[in-house]
Amino acid sequence: MRTVLSLARLWLQQLGPWRLAFGALVAAALAGLGPRLASDRHPAFDEAVLERIHGAIPDGLGRLLLLVYQLSGVHVTAFLVLAVLGFLTWRRLWAELACLAVGTAGILLIVDRWLKPLFDRARPSDRLLENISGRSFPSGHAAGSVVFYFLTCTLLAAHYPKLRRPLFLGSSAWVALVWLSTLYCRAHWLTDIVAGASLGYVWLSCCLAGFAVWERRRRPA
Repeated sequence: MRTVLSLARLWLQQLGPWRLAFGALVAAALAGLGPRLASDRHPAFDEAVLERIHGAIPDGLGRLLLLVYQLSGVHVTAFLVLAVLGFLTWRRLWAELACLAVGTAGILLIVDRWLKPLFDRARPSDRLLENISGRSFPSGHAAGSVVFYFLTCTLLAAHYPKLRRPLFLGSSAWVALVWLSTLYCRAHWLTDIVAGASLGYVWLSCCLAGFAVWERRRRPA
């Protein structure tokens, strides 16, 4: 019992007061705003945002965004996750492997198995791709991209510091394109993206705090 309490205390210390406060804010916002958003079938603000995006994006860029959305889907992302896990296994980076596995599987369970069924928010109408289905809030694309790409960048950059800048710049650009593509395809409302990205950041922070505690405890005294 003392060991569990000690680990929890170390984890909270690694997380820090600002991340704890942000996590509490996100939890309160989901609990307070989630049911309201789910009950509003025609959210004026969200609909206006989608209309503005469609009016501002030319057809050529729109076709690119459709491709980005398809490439960020479950099958391609699963391949990327397996590829990174395979690389970590090859390098015998077991702690990093466990952290990435928990991070990616955890956010999938939190969003798709818990929060989406809980809020049961309908997706926007007139979606541009036929295979877009399921519930809308919060966005799994937004949450999953934050966790997978930035967790991977952080873990790899610790071993390859010269790649830190290109890894984070490339991931940031790709994640931004994924978010924009979900809006252009009318797969999600803007509030879905904001909620998913915020939730992803909270879970990412939790995973990195846990990884830091693991590294601290296994480091020789």
